[in-house]
Amino acid sequence: MKNNFYILYNPHAGNGMSEAAANTLKNSGKYEPSTIVSMTDIKSYAEFFAGKEGASVIICGGDGTLNRFLNEIGDVKLGSVYYMASGSGNDFLRDLDISDQTEPICIDKYIENIPVCEVNGKIFKVLNGVGYGIDGYCCQVGDEMKAKKVEKINYTAIAIKGLLGKYKTCGGSITVDSDTRRYKKIWLASGMNGRYYGGGMMPCPTQDRLNGKGIVSTCVFHDTGKLATLMIFPSLFKGEHVKNTKKVDVRSGKKITVEFDSPTPLQIDGEVIKDVTKYSIYYK
Repeated sequence: MKNNFYILYNPHAGNGMSEAAANTLKNSGKYEPSTIVSMTDIKSYAEFFAGKEGASVIICGGDGTLNRFLNEIGDVKLGSVYYMASGSGNDFLRDLDISDQTEPICIDKYIENIPVCEVNGKIFKVLNGVGYGIDGYCCQVGDEMKAKKVEKINYTAIAIKGLLGKYKTCGGSITVDSDTRRYKKIWLASGMNGRYYGGGMMPCPTQDRLNGKGIVSTCVFHDTGKLATLMIFPSLFKGEHVKNTKKVDVRSGKKITVEFDSPTPLQIDGEVIKDVTKYSIYYK
């Protein structure tokens, strides 16, 4: 770790924690020679890394930061990619069973081959998972609050208000490989590469991002009323929701396609896409 190190940080991640983490790494002297760059100043990674092929990178930010980097880096040939979590959710680190990170970790094996989400004619790499339904709604409302300069956003409060009536469910179909199932009332229909998303929710407790078989998973929370949903929803954070087999359907396969009857917000590692009626997740 002594040659051409670029420490890239997202100034908007973690309420300034990412920039502080980048400076701490720079000042430690462990990653010299190194250059600190705000990711908002990079218009094109192909142009930025032109002539710097083989350089190693440390990403300082959250899951959304890492997701955007993976989707924007394209075919740029880098050395190793390291990650220093400094966001608010940090589900990627949680999925690696790392609770106290003190140094950047090499993530090459985790990003060498990851699934994609196909939505609205576009392809996006998926670091952790796709949230469709109440979780996509929560991310959309959170983004709207950020646009209004709301400093403290309580996603749990947004979710509760959504469950109590702000979020409108609809019917839909979920196909795992060749098995299609129809649901009348869907609260969420995730598509997972790892176990965690949404700041600690574990919709698919047995999903392994290094399964090596091209397997992804989905969790469908369906056909419950408001009270029953409020009672079951907290168990998502411990993975105990899977015990409610009549209301929670967890399946795995090579390709998952979700189709809703009405346009609904979708989030990919926290990045919101509005008014979606269909998406698929699979390995290319």
